[in-house]
Amino acid sequence: MWTRQHKQRNTGRLIIPSLCALFLTYFGFHAYHGEFGIYSKYRLQAQAAELQARLDAVKARRVDFERRVQLLHEGTLEKDMLDEQARKALNLSQPDEITIMLPASAK
Repeated sequence: MWTRQHKQRNTGRLIIPSLCALFLTYFGFHAYHGEFGIYSKYRLQAQAAELQARLDAVKARRVDFERRVQLLHEGTLEKDMLDEQARKALNLSQPDEITIMLPASAK
């Protein structure tokens, strides 16, 4: 009776560990770079800090506008504020005054 003898190959023992390594690499990459990954967390925190700074600037402008509007109310009309608004609207100044023109983005 004839018997076949096979030489054991090492490739069969490497299939499962290599598949596990591929799965770990795939999920590890997406855990760091994915939509809900670690890197996205830091990016969202930086974006939140930037938006908070913009919100603080807008709130400061609003408080300034509210203060200026309060000065223009009927019962508490400030002469300086009225003079400033009239000069701005009419684009006039006195001969002895110095006018400094600010760009629109500086306001």
